[in-house]
Amino acid sequence: MKCTKLFVNLFLLILTVANGFGQTNVAPAELIVKSALAEAAKTHKNVFIIFHASWCGWCYKMEDAMNDKNLKSFFDNNYVVAHLTVDESKDKKELENPGANELRKKYHGDMQGIPYWFILNANGQLLADSRLKPAGADVNAKAVNVGCPASNEEVTYFAGVLKRTSSLNDEQLTLIQKRFLKNKE
Repeated sequence: MKCTKLFVNLFLLILTVANGFGQTNVAPAELIVKSALAEAAKTHKNVFIIFHASWCGWCYKMEDAMNDKNLKSFFDNNYVVAHLTVDESKDKKELENPGANELRKKYHGDMQGIPYWFILNANGQLLADSRLKPAGADVNAKAVNVGCPASNEEVTYFAGVLKRTSSLNDEQLTLIQKRFLKNKE
């Protein structure tokens, strides 16, 4: 018993010292996505990945809207939501998820600003992202990041993505649209 307690304390001390030398306890992006995909497969949901930063006001608006008491269950029942931190200031780089910027680039979000989001199915196939593109455009077409939707056009696009990637009904989508339109206030 004493040996186990000693080992645990030694391990915690090593972690503390390592953190003092620039190490971080922030999970790598690959691990977060892998975990989200596994949960999505078990629960028959899609994965909603959101890139954000501690300084980003629009990121907080996105999170507040998705966590609104009238909407939270809609997202929880249809998606495994995972957040990845990117673009932190120099004094907060330790908050970033290692590999998140590479993942954002892989899914065409590196030039889009934040919040940037995309939705994967449980097999990791890209279903949609926050890039509003002209109708019929291919994946590399010039696009506008809706990020946290607020304008009528952005909210309509967001609702369309949710409709295609979830089992949300029209009434639920209308509530989501009304809430997100409040973001422009």
